[in-house]
Amino acid sequence: MRKTLLAYIIISAALCACGGKNKANDTAGASAAEPCGPVFNADSAYSYCAAQCDFGPRVMNSEAHERCGEWIAGRFEAYGMTVTRQKAVLRGYDGTQLKSTNIIASHKPERKERVMICAHWDTRPWADNDPDSANHRKPVLGANDGASGVAVMLEVARLLSSADSLSVGVDFVCFDAEDWGVPSWSDVRDDGNSFALGAQYWAANPHVKGYKPRFGVLLDMVGGQGARFYREAFSMQYAPGVVEKVWDAAELLGFGSYFPVENGGMISDDHVPVNQIAGIPTIDIVPYYPECEASSFGPTWHTVHDDMSHIDRNTLQAVGQTVIQVLFSEGE
Repeated sequence: MRKTLLAYIIISAALCACGGKNKANDTAGASAAEPCGPVFNADSAYSYCAAQCDFGPRVMNSEAHERCGEWIAGRFEAYGMTVTRQKAVLRGYDGTQLKSTNIIASHKPERKERVMICAHWDTRPWADNDPDSANHRKPVLGANDGASGVAVMLEVARLLSSADSLSVGVDFVCFDAEDWGVPSWSDVRDDGNSFALGAQYWAANPHVKGYKPRFGVLLDMVGGQGARFYREAFSMQYAPGVVEKVWDAAELLGFGSYFPVENGGMISDDHVPVNQIAGIPTIDIVPYYPECEASSFGPTWHTVHDDMSHIDRNTLQAVGQTVIQVLFSEGE
């Protein structure tokens, strides 16, 4: 950890000074030869994470969900983004009609060359992986599983609002209805499609007809203590060049310990329909805890303990600065 923080301090001046052009080749997986873009503020991202949690669990069809959605959209609008609220009524595994809103915030929407950054913003209605079975039907606050990814995107959007050297347009896509999947205590058989409902809908109905960014990066649970982001299998299948691009950027910045060049599991997440339905090469930055008995997603996953006390600014920094590097190393 000390080495990572020292590397961050050393590169900060270079990050501020860099003009954002890729000095390496523009092939898939190439990263800039030096740090690029503004310095990501982990304290700011942490505050965005806490602000979402202050609404309470953002469970589908709840008042907290609706209020937080408007707050997220309002933050993006405050940073000069063009915001689209894609509303749909989706059907949950149990037949519940879910009032879903995918929030799409576009930076420089007039630019043809684009990159997509995405995360889900709803939270799990049931803490069905909690070690205490008495909590299995309680909602999850979702500080990490939901809020952290959106928090990183909001901080990146804030930085883009005052940056003029970025060569590409950026679309921040906040997927809804990701976490209404079949709970472990249900008798309903999971057909494999009960999660990622908002992403499935968006992939079939993109906010812009014919939308084809260069690539996409999904941020899922990117603020947890002790998180390490292994190379996820669907990402390697559909977008290996993007995986290489992102992992190279992390290594360049001194965050290689957070992004080991090792393979993790195959995760059914929002990036799967984006790849399979929309045909957009998209990777998943998602943690893998190979030695955690509670879950390979970490000890707080789908528990009542997924709160701000388990969010680590260092993890937010590693992911956020890596995203900045990837964006600003994209050439024309």
